Amino acid sequence: MSDTTTPSAGEAATHGEPAPGTADGASADAPGILQVLPALVTGGAERGAIDVALAAKEAGFRSYVASSGGPMVRELVRAGIEHFDLPMDSKNLVTMYRNVGRLADLAERLNVDIIHARSRAPAWSAMYAARRSGRAFMTTFHATYNYESPLKKLYNSVMVKGDRVIAISDFIRDHMIEHYNIDWARVRVIHRGIDLKIFDPQAVSAERVVKLATQWRLPDGVPVILMSGRLTRWKGQMLLLQALPEISDLEFRCLFVGADQGRSAYREELESAAKRLGLDGRVHIVGDCNDMAAAYKLADVVVSASTDPEGFGRVAVEGQALGRPVIAPAHGAAPEQIEQGVNGWLFEPGNSHSVATVLREALSLDTEARDKLHEAAIDNVRRRFTKEEMCRKTVEVYRELADRRRMG
Repeated sequence: MSDTTTPSAGEAATHGEPAPGTADGASADAPGILQVLPALVTGGAERGAIDVALAAKEAGFRSYVASSGGPMVRELVRAGIEHFDLPMDSKNLVTMYRNVGRLADLAERLNVDIIHARSRAPAWSAMYAARRSGRAFMTTFHATYNYESPLKKLYNSVMVKGDRVIAISDFIRDHMIEHYNIDWARVRVIHRGIDLKIFDPQAVSAERVVKLATQWRLPDGVPVILMSGRLTRWKGQMLLLQALPEISDLEFRCLFVGADQGRSAYREELESAAKRLGLDGRVHIVGDCNDMAAAYKLADVVVSASTDPEGFGRVAVEGQALGRPVIAPAHGAAPEQIEQGVNGWLFEPGNSHSVATVLREALSLDTEARDKLHEAAIDNVRRRFTKEEMCRKTVEVYRELADRRRMG
């Protein structure tokens, strides 16, 4: 995005009906929250920002979002929440510097209490804007943000500089404390949550499942191993492929669901590996799916195989929400999501033999054991990983910070 064509805060393009400073449905003196993130295209951070924006409005806050835009802005517009088009996706230092003024002006014009940043580049602008305008500053630490140099670590460190810092898992909290020496008293662990209106086995009709099975040309009665996620090496598709020959005596079809996002060379590498491993006809790369709830319900086993630790992988939770056995690596937040042998299985990260071992166990469940796991998996998600719980806890942090700021 070119900085020269971007409006200033006073001229920022907006979406939604409410007038600035008087968010729809909230009184003018209600606490105000401005969430800041690069864009609203797709992803876990983006989904969380939308869900929290709606929940904050519902709780009586004045709720606003600033980003470079994207298709998810429509959800804010439908809810009557203002979105401000600003070049928050830029890592250009000049643009980031100018974003400080844009955000400070916007915060003052809207009279918000908190600027909440969800990504590193906009967080640097948001932090200095908060200081300039006298607002509270808050961050959500979404991932490990790997670093190979002191400069990269410094760049990452803005995510621990909030007056309050949300960690999306215990794993991320521990990572922050170990690598960034943050005062744990400023940290609040709030797990990501999913929408149980979408990921509800009772809400997914047989027709939706049959439609996908037909589209993907799956034979009746053959167990399905499903791995969801964009086609990128660290997601672990190759690791799963390497495990499958060890269970070749079992019937199965393996589906990789997710777009290659232009990584055609990696897709071709996976297809070649499947042929080389004797899996041709048993492995299918099916591309994107716009009905993941039905895809999970279609599956007999859901796999997460990331080679890098994930701050909070949604696949493990979404699969459990549909009552499916889930297997995942024993690193990152997965041990917080899965209780071994109760609602899924953990395997040794990067070890294809370990993957094959737990796959065999999951595919060999009898009806009674599968039913028991089905109930345990659904119960685990509904008690611990709902959108409502995530939003409620985040709004509590907003209230805590807003009250502290207003009391001086």
